[in-house]
Amino acid sequence: MNREALKAQLIRHEGARLKPYHDTVGKLTIGVGRNLDDVGITPVEMLVLLDTDITRAEAGLRAAWPHYDRLDPVRQQVLVNMAFNLGVPGLLAFKNTLAAVERGDYEAAYVEMIDSKWAKQVGARATELSAQMKTGRV
Repeated sequence: MNREALKAQLIRHEGARLKPYHDTVGKLTIGVGRNLDDVGITPVEMLVLLDTDITRAEAGLRAAWPHYDRLDPVRQQVLVNMAFNLGVPGLLAFKNTLAAVERGDYEAAYVEMIDSKWAKQVGARATELSAQMKTGRV
């Protein structure tokens, strides 16, 4: 079997879609005919997607907020986690939090994070991340 020829043929027959859609029988589908309703994704595929999304969140944050590279790894992790959850534009709306981080006032950043609408929405995640921001420890 010529795998490359088969791939080209399947792409021609199935199409290639980078966003989910409903196929002709209503099944949620993505890529080249991947039936998400019945097949889903494998654990390996899930981790590939996660790695890609982490890389995208970090790159977006690094491009949008130059102070990122001056932070220790724990606080970088906190901000990438938030950017993953909120999107980079959503994280950038945390102006008081980011200003406190820039000043190195992690207590104030903690207070801003914990007193936010986001904290009420995500609960334990915000409690954990704000504590990490405050202490610099995971």
